[in-house]
Amino acid sequence: MMKRKKERSLPVRLFSLLVKLAIAAVILVVGINVYITKSTEKDIAASVDSGETTITSQEVQSFRATDPECIMVLGAAVRPDGTPCKMLRDRLDLGIALYKQGVAPKLLFSGDNGQVVYNEVNAMKKYAVNEGVPEEDIFLDHAGFSTYESVYRAKAIFDVDSMVVVTQRYHLYRALYGCRRMGITAKGAAAKDTNKGQELREAREIMARDKDFVKWIFKPQPTFMGETIPISGNGISTQ
Repeated sequence: MMKRKKERSLPVRLFSLLVKLAIAAVILVVGINVYITKSTEKDIAASVDSGETTITSQEVQSFRATDPECIMVLGAAVRPDGTPCKMLRDRLDLGIALYKQGVAPKLLFSGDNGQVVYNEVNAMKKYAVNEGVPEEDIFLDHAGFSTYESVYRAKAIFDVDSMVVVTQRYHLYRALYGCRRMGITAKGAAAKDTNKGQELREAREIMARDKDFVKWIFKPQPTFMGETIPISGNGISTQ
């Protein structure tokens, strides 16, 4: 009788252990996300919620207070015809508006150019040039394959100590956390959210924050490194 009780209780104990581990994992995932979002929220100095890209003079002064060397716009999808998707256009419009208001003297476009037939940063550059930004003020990071790599390379390759980061709000928390871990003084500017598919992006971002949290502990090198190209110089050499 006692033996049968022990045999029956083993599956119960295993199930209980699995439930406890699952609960601990959920707490850990949620805890990391709360920590990243809450610890960086105060560094988001401007947010565009309407169709117009308007930045107040107070927001401009808030950005200038950190004396940023550049405005980094993070890449997103490019259409088959080589033009930026709506999400990327919203980021570019905000980054260019900040540049034209004198927030920083340079634009750093970081995105995926891992294939000959796909080039996010070249599309970003063309868009900015068409909006009147001089080519010499545009730096291209062709190996910004992820948020982690974009931030890491901003410091390691472009020698950036202070910058403004432009992307959508849900993405900004992770980027700003990475800047802090990399020793970059950063303020965030949140571009307009794209409503279509936003719930899925928010869900995926939860795991992305956890993944980058671990990566910033160990700081593995990005896919590509290279020679230093100071952001204070001429951007044409990066194009």
